Amino acid sequence: MSHQTVDLADPPTAGRPGLVAAATGAAAVLREQAAGSDRARRLTGPAFAALEGSGMLRLMTPSRFGGHATDLSTFLAACTELGRGCCSAAWIAGVLGAGDFVVSLFPEQAQEEVWGDDPDAGSALVLGAPGRDVRAVEGGGAVVSGRWPYASGSCHTRWVTVLVAVPAPSGPPVVHFALVPRREVTVEDTWTVVGMRGTGSNTVVMDGVVVPPHRLLPYHPVLAGDTDGLVDPGHRYRNSLTGVFSIGLIGALLGGAREALDIVQSHGPTRRVAGSSYTRQTESPTFQLDLAEAAMAVDTATLHARRLAETVDTFAAAGENPDLVTRARARMDSTLVAHTCRGAVDTLLTAYGSAAFDEAHPLQRIWRDVNVGSRHAGFGMGIPEQIYGRALVGEDPRRISPLV
Repeated sequence: MSHQTVDLADPPTAGRPGLVAAATGAAAVLREQAAGSDRARRLTGPAFAALEGSGMLRLMTPSRFGGHATDLSTFLAACTELGRGCCSAAWIAGVLGAGDFVVSLFPEQAQEEVWGDDPDAGSALVLGAPGRDVRAVEGGGAVVSGRWPYASGSCHTRWVTVLVAVPAPSGPPVVHFALVPRREVTVEDTWTVVGMRGTGSNTVVMDGVVVPPHRLLPYHPVLAGDTDGLVDPGHRYRNSLTGVFSIGLIGALLGGAREALDIVQSHGPTRRVAGSSYTRQTESPTFQLDLAEAAMAVDTATLHARRLAETVDTFAAAGENPDLVTRARARMDSTLVAHTCRGAVDTLLTAYGSAAFDEAHPLQRIWRDVNVGSRHAGFGMGIPEQIYGRALVGEDPRRISPLV
């Protein structure tokens, strides 16, 4: 028996229930491969094949290229299901989905280059500090050099998208997305962290890479959701980029927390409570209290995640942009989800007992993955709380961070 959490598998606004079912099927393979992906520090061949074969790498690819162009509620639900099998795989699917969202706003020529022959091609999106070793080219374009760490999925994709500061004829440099073929960059093996190891979030290195003008896209309009006039006027994802990007990340954390809850609950009837007369954990009031606390935390995280996704979908359907308070709340929603999932998993491992930390046990891997993923810069350092608080008192939260 497993805890009946708030169900994200088919929320009212999701549509395309087949995609969630496909994600559930892929999760079974990902679960079998998760330990191998963790050891390899990248997804195993079968794990990546499961993502690709189930259509999880084209969730946000435009339909005219054979993609699903799904809404954000379905995107969240699919990534959550993937996370139940492997947090790292779900994280990659989420990051690549956000990358596809950005690529869909580039000029048609760039989109044809990425997806013309393969709707699963995708792009690893890196939202770190913009590279500044950039030289503008007469007639447009740029020559780019630099290093961009934390490129999740860069072991597997055919394209990467990084931020670069392109010199302007007058005034300060203008930050752009630069879309570059994977074959023109070097990926250094630098991802040696203790959690989310399978994401292969290595460092992208460029040395004098020529980026033509059709593969440069101004960053700040996309960040703010000002996508009118771009190549796809019917694009449904109207929000700051931060809202779209964070939905892909929190799905992995939600899936991991829900999987941990199911494991602990299902083992309770057969595990003793060491040093006590309880022959089953389920007899212990302390275990019951821990399970209740964790279950409610997972439900709380799920409800906030759903609100975030439905907010983006609602504004998209109306063809409107949310105000700054709503955008700031979106970042706060994702942060609360991340922190709540981490707390739930910590409680669950305490409830299960020290055996959960055996290297062969899936709970210790989920614990490492959720603890690392929930400390992503988008969720940490108290910045989301400051942003939301500033917006609530009528001040501009972008003075703290542009990621609103």
